[in-house]
Amino acid sequence: MNLNLPIHLWKKSGQALLAAALLSSSFFIPASETSAAAAGTVKSSSSSSQAASKKPASAAYFYEQLKQAAETASVSFSLEELSGPVVQRQAAAKAIQEWLSLPASDISFKDIAQSSPYADAISAVAHAGIMTGYSQQSFLPRTPLTVEDVNLIHDRLLSYITPFELEEATIAEMQKAMEQGKLTSTQLVQMYLDRIEQYDDQGSSVNAVLTINDDALEIAAQLDAERKTTGARSALHGIPILVKDNYDTSDMPTTAGCLCLKDSIPDEDAEQIAKLKEAGAIILGKTNLHEFAFGITTSSSLGGQTLNPYALDHYPGGSSGGTGAAIASNFAAAGLGTDTGGSIRIPSSFNSLVGIRPTIGLASRDGIIPLALTQDVGGPMARTVEDAAIMLDAIAGYDPEDVGTAASVGQIPNSYTDYLDAEGLKGARIGVAIELFSSGNEAEEEMSDLIYNAVDEIEALGATAVEIKIPNLDLIGKYPSLSSYEFKFQLNDYLEELGEDAPYSTLSEIIASGNYDLAQEQSMKSRDARETLETEEYKDIVLNRTKVTKESILKVMADNDLDAIVYPTTTQAAAIIGESQNSGGNNRLSPFSGFPAITVPAGFTADGLPVGIEFLGRAFDEGNLIKLAYSYEQGTQHRKAPALTK
Repeated sequence: MNLNLPIHLWKKSGQALLAAALLSSSFFIPASETSAAAAGTVKSSSSSSQAASKKPASAAYFYEQLKQAAETASVSFSLEELSGPVVQRQAAAKAIQEWLSLPASDISFKDIAQSSPYADAISAVAHAGIMTGYSQQSFLPRTPLTVEDVNLIHDRLLSYITPFELEEATIAEMQKAMEQGKLTSTQLVQMYLDRIEQYDDQGSSVNAVLTINDDALEIAAQLDAERKTTGARSALHGIPILVKDNYDTSDMPTTAGCLCLKDSIPDEDAEQIAKLKEAGAIILGKTNLHEFAFGITTSSSLGGQTLNPYALDHYPGGSSGGTGAAIASNFAAAGLGTDTGGSIRIPSSFNSLVGIRPTIGLASRDGIIPLALTQDVGGPMARTVEDAAIMLDAIAGYDPEDVGTAASVGQIPNSYTDYLDAEGLKGARIGVAIELFSSGNEAEEEMSDLIYNAVDEIEALGATAVEIKIPNLDLIGKYPSLSSYEFKFQLNDYLEELGEDAPYSTLSEIIASGNYDLAQEQSMKSRDARETLETEEYKDIVLNRTKVTKESILKVMADNDLDAIVYPTTTQAAAIIGESQNSGGNNRLSPFSGFPAITVPAGFTADGLPVGIEFLGRAFDEGNLIKLAYSYEQGTQHRKAPALTK
């Protein structure tokens, strides 16, 4: 296949390319479906299933159904028209095989002699998954096709030849398209680059992406070649990912959104970036953030103001708002953010995304520009729970450079995707933290009403909702975030690790340079004025805040036999740019305890602004949270793509 062929031309490129697409597929129909489908007992999922019956199909009907599939997919159709009152299965297989130029495979059936003139055709269509046997051993070659059989062949064929659609595509759909041969990673990267140019740089001008990886297309071509020779490394092989620009990347600047670091290129990748690359992911570029992750509106001296794709005059949330706006806008398959207080979950909520704040210690923080390591984590932001789980599989694990990850040993499942259960809420007990539903103004009341509606949906999906009050909630809320305490010292450590290439050595030097967002000058100076962490005040926060938050959450969960606790991710939706943005303090339970949380789309306000519901669980219970969140997502389907303009 021509790696430079634009994907929109694929469907017009003729018989040879179509054959290649089907040849390279590794998709197979499950055995249970295969047997039933071959016997004519599985109904077609398309509109053509309305005509399904057990009656034999005529040759004319067979021809017209396959012609219709080709026309729907806009591909060339050269099937030889068969004659006779019925179509035997072996004749159908040969006609399809000749049309698509499919080579024989090593699949065989006991009732097909190797010397049969139909043997190669039957093995070819079976390998492509277009026609399968009554069982793994029996094809029944002379059995006439029924109308229902033909309808199913139509649907399977259409699935293979329909061109790939980028918008809202999942990682699994991208992989399937690449396995089928209808898409390459090179084409996928180019499609995202075109979309970024069209909607981030022009048109809606979301302004979410800071830097594009100049080597992305070359990397994609290498991964395409690797796929052909040795297969895919993982579910992320050849998948383009965008990451917040506080993750070290050895091939692009890492800036934290600050002009002061605009030319800073670290020698090594952050550990999470290295893990993604090892899995075969392509780091497509870096996204804007609230400078040094200080706030929740995503404005920086280097990148300016990122816009909310659902309402361009509103904030996208932060501090990972660039990743949030980019993934919501379909600029990449998925992304990475960081979260010290709510910086993954707030922009995920504001952009109708799934965001996971992992347990502290599940994934390495090494190579992430710190804000407060006592609370910092990095995690996935994605359009679906499944995609977020795939990302979490890649980034989780022990890293000797981050001793906190030693706690993850023995805590990580084979795959978080094993927890994707659409019925995961059935029988679950979900605590509803009623004190976290605010009603101080109309915006808060609307948010609370939406999340109470989400609780009703959770109950309708089979869970028991239990109203709870978290012990010591007032005390927990009085503790501050440690970002104002730790930032200076940990940033200075980061700059020192950059070595002689560091543009500045200390926060003091950065402030003196003036090369930063002057809107946060006071915040920078107050942090720089802190002289030591060896104070009783700081130690009390680190020790007692963590202890009381953990114990309070664990107690209420144990007392009520809960699987998770839910509440509004934010107390208000996105604010208009220039006005005050308030997200509330609900997001602090996770960083103060170190426990994991996941936010999932829960609908939209009357003004069309996305909102999210947050699930909080016990330490290293990400799998269970994913199960619950996936069940809610599948049962409600609240996510909708923004309507961007050219």
